[in-house]
Parts: sequence; C-alpha cells; structure tokens
Amino acid sequence: MIEVVLAAALAAAVVVFVAIPFLRDHEPPAAAEPPEDALVAAEERDRAMAELKELEFDHRTGKITDEDYRALVQPLRQRAARTLANGVPLPGQTPEPASEQPFSAGSLPSSRRDR
Repeated sequence: MIEVVLAAALAAAVVVFVAIPFLRDHEPPAAAEPPEDALVAAEERDRAMAELKELEFDHRTGKITDEDYRALVQPLRQRAARTLANGVPLPGQTPEPASEQPFSAGSLPSSRRDR
C-alpha cells in the first residue's frame, strides 16, 4: 500500500516538474535581429565567395582553360575582397584576425599558375 502512495506522489512530482516551464507567464526574450545592411553584406560576401570557389573548382576539373581562368579570377577576387572589407559583422560574430604571414612559393600547389 505504501508503495502505491509513493509511486503516485513520485508521478505527481514528475508531472509538475515537467509542466512548470509550460505554465510560466512570462515570454522568452525575442531574438535580436541583425540590421538589414549586415544581412545584405553577408549575402553579398557569401555570393562572391561561392562564385570564386566555383570558378576555382571548374578550373581544377578542366572545365575552364587557364586563359579563361586568369581573365575571370582577378575581378572575382577583387569583388570578394571588397565585400570582405566592406562587410558588417553580424551580432555575436567576432571578426577573424587577418593573417600577417604570407605564403611562400613552395607552399602553393604547383598547378596554380595564376600568381
């Protein structure tokens, strides 16, 4: 008999414990929305980087000749650099520190002749 009463009390305590978050009156704080210009800058940055990655992939797979690659890569790199320099960081993001160490010629893949 005592086991039944303890089991019922334990079940009631579990139900109350689980239901407490749903019974609270206050609403959770609204999520902070980033400013519109930050979203536009982030979208432009992502678009520029995706185009650059796609161009490099097409060059590596042989879909684009070396001459076409050289003609197309510089404007894309300039656009990507411009969007990275002009981009507004989204709230909660910390900008990554720029690397001051240049790449040596030996560390670049030999198939990269555009430099």
